[in-house]
Amino acid sequence: MKKFLLSTVVVCATAPSLYAGVISNACINSDRPATAQLCSCIQQAADLTLGSSDQRRAASFFRDPNLAQEVRASASDRDNQFWDRYHNFGQTAEAMCAS
Repeated sequence: MKKFLLSTVVVCATAPSLYAGVISNACINSDRPATAQLCSCIQQAADLTLGSSDQRRAASFFRDPNLAQEVRASASDRDNQFWDRYHNFGQTAEAMCAS
C-alpha cells in the first residue's frame, strides 16, 4: 500500500510539468526563440481566456503568422468575435508572462 501511495504522489506531482497544451506545443515548435517556461505561461493564459477550439485556431498562428493577419482583416462576425477573444488572450499573456 505504501508503494502505491508513493507512486501516486510522484505521478500527481509531476503531471503538471508533463502537460502541454496546443498553444504551448505550438510555441515550443515555432521558429521563434522561446523557453519552455515562457510557452507554459502562455498556455496558462490561453487556458484562462480561450476555449479549446479557439486555442487550436490560435496555435495555427504560430505556424503561419499570416493567418492572424487574415483573421484580423476579415469582415466576418465570427472572425471578429474570435479576434476579440484572441486579443484578450494576448493581453493576458503579456501581463502574466512578461518579465
